[in-house]
Amino acid sequence: MSASLAGHSPAPSAPTASKWAEVPLNLIRGCLIALAELIPGVSGGTVALVTGIYERALLAGNQLIGLVKALFVDRGSLKSRAAKIDWMLLIAVGVAMVGTIFALAGMMENFVTNHTSVARALFMGMVLVSIWVPLRMVDRTDLQKKSVLAWSLFVLAAVITFFATGFSSTPKDNPSLIVVFLAAAVAVCALVLPGVSGSFFLLAVGLYAPVMGAISDRDMSVILVFLAGAATGIILFIRLLGYMMDKHRTLTLFFMAGLLLGSLRALWPWQGDNAELLAPGDDFLKLFGFFVLGAVIVAITIGFEKFVKVGRQSETILRSGQPE
Repeated sequence: MSASLAGHSPAPSAPTASKWAEVPLNLIRGCLIALAELIPGVSGGTVALVTGIYERALLAGNQLIGLVKALFVDRGSLKSRAAKIDWMLLIAVGVAMVGTIFALAGMMENFVTNHTSVARALFMGMVLVSIWVPLRMVDRTDLQKKSVLAWSLFVLAAVITFFATGFSSTPKDNPSLIVVFLAAAVAVCALVLPGVSGSFFLLAVGLYAPVMGAISDRDMSVILVFLAGAATGIILFIRLLGYMMDKHRTLTLFFMAGLLLGSLRALWPWQGDNAELLAPGDDFLKLFGFFVLGAVIVAITIGFEKFVKVGRQSETILRSGQPE
């Protein structure tokens, strides 16, 4: 993971006219990230990369975690820590994400519940192509040194999740709040990792429709427990995840890619009531079409992210060659 994830990037300056002018753009960015997080198979982290706020958001998030910890262990540093946080970015993106999720959760829950086979086929295409995202983030030189262990972890993760989703992917009608809490703690980690979808994790464990339904119905007990689980996940796991990405990047990325591959079992369009896999039916061509559509959508997103990245690199090179 980059240095900014560890919190070593320069602190943001105080709000300026340009930062105020950026608020409408950040609201749009937040809407796009939330929309991605609502769709199993599309990564909010990838959209954050595409829209150019990935590094800034990670830094601000880690600084916010440090501020919360300072409440308990170092109150004297609260003011200085708070001054370093990019509040303009966090507030605008956060408000837009919350608003988008509340506005569209009901529609997504209805789609997944009432068009199950179509949803699975569409999301399966998305997730399958998304596997390429963590794999392409691997350093090839490091992979040559660790190829046996990396591929072993990939296969192990795929096999474990393939069988695990056979027991967990059946939709849960009334999941316990403890299960919702734990699922939220894991799903929120997807915000850090491009190519990994938190909503896909919820779908794989049978909690996507219940959680979306609770948000649509404004079921505050489920919503508050989910938020508490997400906050716990951010505090406990994200820095650990950052450490793993810094110290064991190749192995971590391969393991995550294996998890994605094995979890595809949950998205097989033809399943029985207990998540048993069935042979393709008469609707094969229609569902295959949605599978291809999902794959194309994510492929375009990945391609656009790469295009934007190359464009930024070219701009940086041009600027570095200009005289001061």
